[in-house]
Amino acid sequence: MHRYLFSFINNLRLRWKMLVLVLPLVIVPILVVGIVVGGISTRQAYRGITLTSKNDLQHMADFTIDLLNSHYQQFQVYKQDKQRSFTMELATLVNLSYNLVQAEQNQLRTGRIDPETAKREARKALKKVNVGETGYIYAMTTKGDLQVHIAREGENVFDEKDENGRYFIRQMCENALKSQPGQVLYIIYPWRNAVLGDRFPRKKIVAYRYFREWDWIIAAGGYVDETYEDLNFEQRSFAELKAKIKGKMVGDTGYIFCMDSKGNLVIHPDQEGTNIFNARDFSGNYFIREMCRNKRGWIHYPWKNVSDPRPRMKIVRYEYFKPWDWIVAVGSYEDEFYREANKIKGRITASIILLSAVIGIAAIALVILASKVLTDPISHMMEVIRKVKRGYLDERMVVDTNDELGELASAFNRMTSIIKHNKEMEANLAQQGKMASLGILSSGVAHEINNPLGVILGYASYLEGKLDEQDPNYKYVHEIKRESKRCRKIVQDLLSYARMPKPTLEPTDMNTLLEQIVDFAANHTDMHHVSVVKEFRPDIPLISVDGDQMRQVAINIILNAGAAMQSGGRLVVKTDLMEGYVKMVFSDNGAGIPPENLESIFEPFFTTKPKGTGLGLAITKQIVEQHQGKIEIESLVGKGTTVTVRLPVNAAERYYADTGSSE
Repeated sequence: MHRYLFSFINNLRLRWKMLVLVLPLVIVPILVVGIVVGGISTRQAYRGITLTSKNDLQHMADFTIDLLNSHYQQFQVYKQDKQRSFTMELATLVNLSYNLVQAEQNQLRTGRIDPETAKREARKALKKVNVGETGYIYAMTTKGDLQVHIAREGENVFDEKDENGRYFIRQMCENALKSQPGQVLYIIYPWRNAVLGDRFPRKKIVAYRYFREWDWIIAAGGYVDETYEDLNFEQRSFAELKAKIKGKMVGDTGYIFCMDSKGNLVIHPDQEGTNIFNARDFSGNYFIREMCRNKRGWIHYPWKNVSDPRPRMKIVRYEYFKPWDWIVAVGSYEDEFYREANKIKGRITASIILLSAVIGIAAIALVILASKVLTDPISHMMEVIRKVKRGYLDERMVVDTNDELGELASAFNRMTSIIKHNKEMEANLAQQGKMASLGILSSGVAHEINNPLGVILGYASYLEGKLDEQDPNYKYVHEIKRESKRCRKIVQDLLSYARMPKPTLEPTDMNTLLEQIVDFAANHTDMHHVSVVKEFRPDIPLISVDGDQMRQVAINIILNAGAAMQSGGRLVVKTDLMEGYVKMVFSDNGAGIPPENLESIFEPFFTTKPKGTGLGLAITKQIVEQHQGKIEIESLVGKGTTVTVRLPVNAAERYYADTGSSE
């Protein structure tokens, strides 16, 4: 059996062979580990969720206690703040009333009014002052005789008692006699005013001050609860508290409820106001009595709702809130606890299956990737070798490893570079031979052609001068003269390209040179419809160039740009300094050059103009390269063309180093 198995494996391709061998080694351990870990995780999940659920119940109980305590403390602080503010207001009113009485006493002292008038005016003034809704200003003597009062003026109240049986008037009289001048005294006592319809005593605060000249105790009193901005503030706040507690869900069906120690439900989703002290669970146990007796703790009991088919175990955490004698209970069903554990168990099982599938797919992908890593470099090498064989010597093998394949690729790349270099040397030698032959041919042709061209041009000029412009033969003679000049220019361009003279290098200010060239070119007929913008960098250094040859370079580029903007346009001529090179940039917004023509743009005799020679840019490139510079063209059809000429700052040093001559 194993013989057939090994035979099957040996006949597989490398990628599939690695897959068959590696995949079982990955999947089987994962399945074993997953099953073991899943079982342990499920048991731990049940334990952890039970503990977590109990902690949640405890946190909910603590949270509810904190809410109750916060409400209790907040309202107490609110009442204390209001009482303190009210006390200060009473003190202000007492001082104001004291000053009114003092004013009347001052008039009495000066003789303007008599004692009876002074006290009568003081009474009128004090009765006009209100304190809250039912408070008022009153004055009495230290014997308890009411001198100023809205209802009981003239009565003696020395023996009046508050709701706790205290002789508060006597206490006020005693303290007034002992007070320091200017001192404001206070007294707080419970008081029920039947006239106002009070059913229960209310806290009353009185601020008073002793006016010794008249033996008057001037007092301002009022009820504290009348200072609250909203009498229903506590009721509304408590209603909001109840709504907040009722809104807290515990699990799916659990809730929070509060009851007093007698079993009266004060907060409950459904049975608020009901007494459940004698309630029993499904087993008949009085669980509420136990909660009321213990005040705080845990309790488990079976409970069956009307909609439940059978009883379910319920767990409740309850705490005691002493200020209100409340028991706060948070309960939930245990099966709701374990519902998450069951979900976790299902998720663990699904995760094991999914993990095995994912790891299997990942293992397949990794095996394929591993085989790809091994075979792709060889495939790439074969592809490059085929291309080099077809003559594409620029192709190179990618070397991204240091292994044997990387070493082989590096050696092949070096060999290809040497072959390409040799090919280029052969091409250069052939080109030099062609140029030498072209120079000899051009010299002979130029000599043979220039002589008859000179005769033709001379006679054409003579005839042009003899004929009137209205003569029908005048335009033919003019055309002969113009075409003769064009032939002579073609011969001159051919000679210039074939026998380019060595540049005569002199320090030159490129900004000044370009300024002259732009001004000259602007008068050319091809440039009349073009707007030329000059952007010269002022700190360009002097560089060694042949001024005449650079002038030829710039004029060729500028006139080409003008020819590309027959309908008008904009040409920007800019200079810049970057990385040891002076840059001349010519940017136009003309028709642009098609991508297929960019590669041939510098070749001799290549032109897209109807009457062009195709030598302008070839000569331009030759001049730039003789100056150890570079020329680049970027163009987009319909957008324009940018020609960049880079000339080295140390052009002279480079030129003489390359030519082997000295200055």
